[in-house]
Amino acid sequence: MMQPPQNPAGEFVSEEPYGAKRRAEFIAVIAEAPARLRKLVAPLRDEQLDVHYRNWTIRQIVHHLADSHVNSYIRFKWALTEEQPTIKAYDETRWADLADSRTGDISAPLGLLEGLHAQWVQLLRLMIDADFARSFLHPETGKTVRLDAALCYYAWHCKHHTAQIAWLCQERGWV
Repeated sequence: MMQPPQNPAGEFVSEEPYGAKRRAEFIAVIAEAPARLRKLVAPLRDEQLDVHYRNWTIRQIVHHLADSHVNSYIRFKWALTEEQPTIKAYDETRWADLADSRTGDISAPLGLLEGLHAQWVQLLRLMIDADFARSFLHPETGKTVRLDAALCYYAWHCKHHTAQIAWLCQERGWV
């Protein structure tokens, strides 16, 4: 088996500024991501879920998506309700190493993603330009992150991890 690429969906490229059409495309990616992920992992058996894509198993990637996107949704809410809040960073590697992520059933994080993304998309579709210009401070990087930039990143993030799983499934002949 060849070494899995780091970014099978391509490197992240920040696209801001962007207009309403591109914003709608990013929101559509967020809206469709849980169904795409579920379709991809539904036929996999437990032993397949425990196959590594680089550092994490497929199971850990599914749990990571739920963890990461819960954090992102909360960051959006903070930025919309506080003046440039400093968000809480988390160690995604340590979260992925917790027992639930390493061994837990993936139905819970898939269900969480479905509900979370439905709520997040509802929020995103109601936001106006001024809302997307709001920002938060990331304490680890010291950078101010605008919500339009965060939306661009998380649309890529959905594609990134789904592409990792798809690559592994194709490489192993599971599709």
